[in-house]
Amino acid sequence: MFYSAVMVLLVACTDLTTNPRQSLTPEIALKDVSGYQSLANSMYNRATGFGYYGQTMMIAPDILADNLKLIANTGRYQGEEANGDRDHINIWGLNVFGAINDANLIIEGIDSEEVSGTESEKSFIKGEAYFMRALLYFDLCRVYGYEPGREINGFNLGPVLRLTPTLKASDADYRPRATVEEVYQQIESDLLEAESMVGYAPIASEWVYYGNTGAVYTLLARLYLYWGRMEDAEEFASKAMEILNLRSNGEGLVEAAQYVQSFSRAPHPESIFELEIRQVDWNSADGVNNSLNSLVSDSEPAAQFILSASDELIASYEEGDVRKDCWRATTRDGIEGEVYASRKWTGYKGDFLENLPIIRASELYLIRAEARYQSNPAGARADINALRFRRGLGAIDNLLSGEALLNKILLERRLEFALEGHRWFDLKRNEKNISKHGDFLEVPYTDYRILANLPLDEITLNNLLEQNPGY
Repeated sequence: MFYSAVMVLLVACTDLTTNPRQSLTPEIALKDVSGYQSLANSMYNRATGFGYYGQTMMIAPDILADNLKLIANTGRYQGEEANGDRDHINIWGLNVFGAINDANLIIEGIDSEEVSGTESEKSFIKGEAYFMRALLYFDLCRVYGYEPGREINGFNLGPVLRLTPTLKASDADYRPRATVEEVYQQIESDLLEAESMVGYAPIASEWVYYGNTGAVYTLLARLYLYWGRMEDAEEFASKAMEILNLRSNGEGLVEAAQYVQSFSRAPHPESIFELEIRQVDWNSADGVNNSLNSLVSDSEPAAQFILSASDELIASYEEGDVRKDCWRATTRDGIEGEVYASRKWTGYKGDFLENLPIIRASELYLIRAEARYQSNPAGARADINALRFRRGLGAIDNLLSGEALLNKILLERRLEFALEGHRWFDLKRNEKNISKHGDFLEVPYTDYRILANLPLDEITLNNLLEQNPGY
């Protein structure tokens, strides 16, 4: 996606603003639907930044837990591997709050009679904004807050909730953090609003680059899973699977023989929502220094290749599991023994460039399995088996139930979504201690490091912001 030509004034506090662009004013740029679609493109583009899905939200949740290990010292992710104080996921910045402001601008302004365009065009773009605002706030909640009902010592705060746009410094105001419950309610509301506005997008079609009905249902199912509303999670996972033609036997997912290659295609053949990155979005130096391809793969001679799958992750794959083939055994100077390079992020579009599949169809089977594991263990096992069949594996134990079944689901999620940003959050939202690789000590769920710290300069600037406990 390309950056929009909409200029929004930058003020000091990052939760209030977006980046400046050009000298065009919103009054000039936002006079028709094309201007608003450019603003929506800006919203998507911010999500591809290296401080968000372009790197941080994919890598940090794995190295904060047990999926990745450092194999080179470049100053990156050392603190996260050791779970050091304040070494956590940091998305409290312009990428996220700027994209929220883009969404707010669209939601507030696009229905004006002064904006030319058809009602259907306006509705679609507004639906995109509701969907993305929901995703952005959901990520802020899971990084900086506890899930509702799983708080430690009653601490229930999430992000600042801002639903109106900031155009200039005088629009900005300082406000306290909302509770996670309040933000979840807003996320739910936004997604239900988006449902009737965005269009249907077949899996792996070019329309998965935009908010769409399948993505809305899947994100709702994910939200309800985190919220502990298991019946709702099952309902919306099933609704998504129905409209996307995903069958109970796994039909609709990629065949086992195509699994590894599927990560070198755009869109990914299981993509429900994907962030598109184009050559104009960064230069070659950006890619070498910051791309997922550079940090976890050695497919390019200039790649940094500083992160490998942990030995514990590799040992978790069963014989015949094609997902293990997403890691290639190799060596690296200064490291004794084998290390593992990713075959998921290979820079297949050139110059360290690749798209980012954010929501994949396989997640629906695992959301529904987890939603069912207590109320319908047979149904949960069937969902797991459907996915496993498409990954070259047989059925699980037909008597598996209870906590053992939940742990099996979490293991399948670990293997399926390695390097896709789920591992830390899957452990956290289930109140489990964070397991680690090698000699690193696990992080107890009651430890303050379960939550990320708010940046100190934000606390200094806005005295209404309360820092997370322990920091």
